[in-house]
Amino acid sequence: MRIRFLTSTPLDIRRGSGTYAGITALAGALEKLGHAVTYETPRRHFPNYTFERLAFNRSLKRSAEFDLTVGFDMDGYRIASGAPHVASLKGVIADEVRFESGLTRLTMSIQARCERLHVNRAARVLATSRYSGERAMEFYGLREMPAIVPELIDLAEWRRLLAEHPAQRSGSRGPGPGMPGCTVLGCTVLFVGRFYHRKRVPVLLRAAAILRERLPELRIRIVGNGPCNAAWRTLSRDLRLDSVVTWLGDVSRAQLAEEYNRADAFCLPSVQEGFGIVLLEAMAAGKPIVAARAAAIPEVAPHGVLVEPDNAEALAAGIERVFRSPQPPSNWVEQFDAPLVARRFLDAVSDLR
Repeated sequence: MRIRFLTSTPLDIRRGSGTYAGITALAGALEKLGHAVTYETPRRHFPNYTFERLAFNRSLKRSAEFDLTVGFDMDGYRIASGAPHVASLKGVIADEVRFESGLTRLTMSIQARCERLHVNRAARVLATSRYSGERAMEFYGLREMPAIVPELIDLAEWRRLLAEHPAQRSGSRGPGPGMPGCTVLGCTVLFVGRFYHRKRVPVLLRAAAILRERLPELRIRIVGNGPCNAAWRTLSRDLRLDSVVTWLGDVSRAQLAEEYNRADAFCLPSVQEGFGIVLLEAMAAGKPIVAARAAAIPEVAPHGVLVEPDNAEALAAGIERVFRSPQPPSNWVEQFDAPLVARRFLDAVSDLR
């Protein structure tokens, strides 16, 4: 089958984040199953991402060259009608925008209107979680639940990266008394994500301040960037966390694997996740997860230590729990391996070919 992927998400891990990871993993798995995947992405770039997305969509044309067109999120909304066209939601923009403010809220609201048109014009709508499907029905007026095709991870490739990029450790601080599960560097917690309000990194920072005395070896490593970068760094300084928190910015895939290897636990305090590929990455790296009991997180990581959202005390208790009472890794992630999810994708669109 000849499949066209329409996406204005930057096709690199630094800027495209989890959406990039999901799209490229799906394309790779479909190609291994014998299908041809062609990307159509913006040829012209603008400083404003929303303007670039709108310009990209105005340039799109229907094509009989392909058996199936898949538009991700809002992309493809102008050409979705009357064709074998799938709207694949990596998240629901109208849900995400509720947690933002200022210019980010304004530009995302424009994207949400386009995404609403997309899902109501497409022949089939896919969502990555039941949570996202329900939000699409709520915000976009869909009468039927979208088909659920979860995000995916190429476990063989991810495990290869982990093996090839061990953590570059320095020093030999031992774990604190009564702290099973900590590495020679102490108790290292990793966060990975874009810096949007909904990710709730300030809750993690306040939890770190609470734990500073109880877990003197605690270290927080934060990967990512985004609109909240300056505000969050200021909060970290105000909480006097300079010796606890390391801001890593955007990193390469190899560096990301190294950070997962370095971490003793993974934390996602986010209150809005359409899925959360970082949870799969953490599971595949064998790391315990501490996260907010919110959005799609309980669907994706039901075995994690899930705590009350927006509660620094609860998050601190969860982090302390994974270090004091470590549990063996789960094989839950195996169901999200790329070849299995690619077949679920094909089943979901089989009648459109």
